[in-house]
Parts: sequence; structure tokens; C-alpha cells
Amino acid sequence: MTVSLEQLGRCHFAVDLGAARTRVYVKGAGLVVDQPSVAAVNTRTGALIAVGDFAEQMTGRTPQYIRVVRPVSGGTVVDIEMAQRMLRHLLGDKTRRALRRRPRLRAAACTPHEADPLARRATIETLVGLGARRVELVDTLIAAAVGCGLPVERPEATMIMVCGAAATQVAVLSLGSIVTAERIPVGGEAVDRAIVQHLRHKHELMLPSQSVRPLQIALSDNGLTPQGPVSTEIHGRDVATGLARSVRVDTAAMRTAIHTPLLAVLDGIGKVLRDCPPDLVADLVDRGMMMVGGTALLPGLDQMLREATGMPVHIAERPDVCAVQGLGAMLEGQIAPLVLAPLAA
Repeated sequence: MTVSLEQLGRCHFAVDLGAARTRVYVKGAGLVVDQPSVAAVNTRTGALIAVGDFAEQMTGRTPQYIRVVRPVSGGTVVDIEMAQRMLRHLLGDKTRRALRRRPRLRAAACTPHEADPLARRATIETLVGLGARRVELVDTLIAAAVGCGLPVERPEATMIMVCGAAATQVAVLSLGSIVTAERIPVGGEAVDRAIVQHLRHKHELMLPSQSVRPLQIALSDNGLTPQGPVSTEIHGRDVATGLARSVRVDTAAMRTAIHTPLLAVLDGIGKVLRDCPPDLVADLVDRGMMMVGGTALLPGLDQMLREATGMPVHIAERPDVCAVQGLGAMLEGQIAPLVLAPLAA
């Protein structure tokens, strides 16, 4: 692992700063924050108006003097000051006071696989601004694998796919380390853009930003699979006139639009398997791949991957919180390390 379990056991809280949602786990208290990574700011005064769910509801509905910002993009903090302000409000006064009472406050945080030094530094500075004296960074792939109960410490292959908002990460793990991994810059946001562009080009309809994800679920009971209704009615704004309009959309064409960005994910999975040692690939034939992350809940995605790879594909019980739950398990000392002691001469 990137840091030892002993070091993580000394941490007092863990943060998963995602592009879509921010989650905070406090040692002894569990998951205390699970809110969208969104903040609303008054541009006239610089005051923070709202964070989390309420700020997300404001998206596309604010007057000119209110700006809705996302301080995290692609798993990387792009606005450190705003991320600190957002976290302070999400934690609340009571939790912050309890954390400040800890001597030499330590924190743990998830970082995307092969994150560059600037991205890692931005995460550290964000938590240092909250009072942390030391910050331990853990690869999101390892944290998510621990959080969904995969035996990452054993000498056997486990394959995990973290489906995030901005990127998808795929890896094969063994003996507590990443054997081979790939980060594909395609996530839930790319699927959303594919739907919006399809409706704009084919039907000259602009879809409200907060209607994209419910539309994915409403396409059919089986999501990306061919079964289900032939068409569905969608409400939006006409591109030419600006008036409200409803159109009936062919679900087959919509599924094709969604499939297009996901082809890059299939290529990434194939590259990981090609780079993986044959013995580990043989383990995966029976065990298959575990999907975690919010986009893993996209209906029919698991079936699509099953057909493309020929391997079993499973979705974690709570895929959206696996990474922070994995960090929490390490903080609480619930993971027993595999000790590889040197043999005597």
C-alpha cells in the first residue's frame, strides 16, 4: 500500500474528495459527511451562501451575483481555498471542535491512481488548512478494494473498477499492491454529455442539467440493455425558439449515444488484462471484476461489461461509499496486514 497500516491507524479522520461528492469518515464516529462537492458564492461579497445538496439545487437557477462552483475536478482539488471553506461548512462546528481537540491531528485522503505531484500537494494543503498536522495519501483503487471487502492482502488476483464522475480507474491487485492499472478519462460526466449532445443535435432540444441522470434511469427498466420501451418522452427547451417543448426519443438511439464514450472504458480494461501476468488473469476467470463508484449504478453497465469481457462482473453493496469506507476500515484497524518476514540464512 502507499502508506503502512500502522501510519493510517494513527489518523483521526479520512476524506474522499471526489468530483461529484465529498465524503468524510471520522474515527469512532463513522461516515459523517456525504454531500455533493458544490459551493454557492456571492460574487459581490465573496460570502459562501450554500454547500452540498442545497448548492447543487441552485445549479442553473441562480441570479448573476451568485456563482455555483465545484472546487474538485477529476478527483483533483483545483481551488484549495474554496475546498477548505466547503469542507469546514460540511463538517459543521461540532465535528470541527471535536477534531481540533485531538493532539497532533492526522488525516488520510484518497488520491487518483498516478496522480501528479501538484494534485497530491493540493489535497495535502486542503487538509492542512483544516488543522491536520500530517496527511497520509492512499490510492483510491486500494481504498475502494478494501471498502468493498476484496482480499487485497492475499497472493491472489482481485480486479476492481472505480467508476467516477470524471474518470474510470481499473486495476488488478495482489499482495496489497497494484500489479497493473489504467486511468481512463471517461466517467459519468462523459455519459451525461453524450446524452445532452444527442438531444441537441438530433432533436434540437436543450435538457436541464439536473435532468440528465434521472433520464438515464428512465430510458428503460434495463438501462443500457435492449429490453424496455421503444421510446420515452423528454421535456426541455427548444434550441431555436427558447420555448418549452416535449419530444419522444427513440431509446435505441439513446443507448447508442451512451455506449460511445464507454468504448474507451472497454479498451482500458483490455489493456490492464494484457499487461497482467497470466497467473493472475487465470484467477480472474472465476472471481471476475468488482465495480465501485457512483457511475457503477448506471443501469445495464455491468451487463455490458460482462458481455464484452466474458468475466463475471459484480457491483459492490454500496458502490458510492466504498473508497471512504475502506479508509475508515484502515483507520479503525480492521485490516490485518500480511507480514512477509525475511527468511533466516
